[in-house]
Amino acid sequence: MKAIIPVAGVGTRLRPHTFSHPKVLLNVAGKPIIGHIMDKLIDAGIDEAIVIVGYLGSMVEDWLRKNYSIKFTFVNQHERLGLAHAVWMCKPYIRNDEPLLIILGDTIFDVDLRPVLENEVSTLGVHEVDDPRRFGVAVTENGKIMKLVEKPDEPISNLAIVGLYFLRQAAPLFSSIDHLIHKDIKTKGEYQLTDALQYMIEHGEPFTTFPVNGWYDCGKPETLLSTNETLLQKKPKSKAYPGCIINDPVFIAENASVSNAIIGPNATIGEHAVVSDAIIKDSIIGNDARVSQIMLDNSIVGNNASISGNPHEINIGDYSEIRVR
Repeated sequence: MKAIIPVAGVGTRLRPHTFSHPKVLLNVAGKPIIGHIMDKLIDAGIDEAIVIVGYLGSMVEDWLRKNYSIKFTFVNQHERLGLAHAVWMCKPYIRNDEPLLIILGDTIFDVDLRPVLENEVSTLGVHEVDDPRRFGVAVTENGKIMKLVEKPDEPISNLAIVGLYFLRQAAPLFSSIDHLIHKDIKTKGEYQLTDALQYMIEHGEPFTTFPVNGWYDCGKPETLLSTNETLLQKKPKSKAYPGCIINDPVFIAENASVSNAIIGPNATIGEHAVVSDAIIKDSIIGNDARVSQIMLDNSIVGNNASISGNPHEINIGDYSEIRVR
């Protein structure tokens, strides 16, 4: 079975980190966001992925090809005209009669996809939220979706569509997106996948929902750190480091160097990072970063960045160097 993974977004809310890295390659609990997603897909039996890239797309392609052996097709979305448009660009690579999984590439999910892929009808992953105005939502009756609305001004349902879509057959979806594009039907200036799915429902396509209880946002620094904390809870206890205090849960890359430091709780230390004479908690330290003589809390340090000094809260991008006196 094929999966479509859209990852063409710029990630403006995570700057400065996304000036030099696509959002999906940011490290969370020891691996890039897209790595957590790929592991779930492969566990579910997905053996082919169509990845929609854009901003810094070659970095995404290089990382995926290096770390996974399934078949990849990369589609470049030069104009970001909406999620439906992104999916529509994959049409040449998908047969009309085959099932299809669409999974957004910037949010990490904790859900077993195997029973989802065995559904007899199309189904969407949903999660109950307090404020549905930021999301597409599903209105249901007796387990069946009656209506989908993209970012409603008035809260008509608290079931947010979380970015997992299983289509029993690809043909009705592409027919619906064709309709949107040919009629130039946009919502909030874009061709919305929610509108395409609603068109399918109006023309008799049955849809159900399945609950996604583990749904971890990675769109902003504070949610990236929160997701890092949640995922670290699932990691095994860290090994001991001479001269250091390790307060689990943490992730410390095998080739990282840690000396005379207190690490954790909820800290990720990336590949080849060097941490010395420092206290790091509730933070993410990027690959090849150097941190010394400082205490960091609720901080994100980018790849190849260097920081030393006194206690502060910081958020610096890749290749930065800061000395705090």
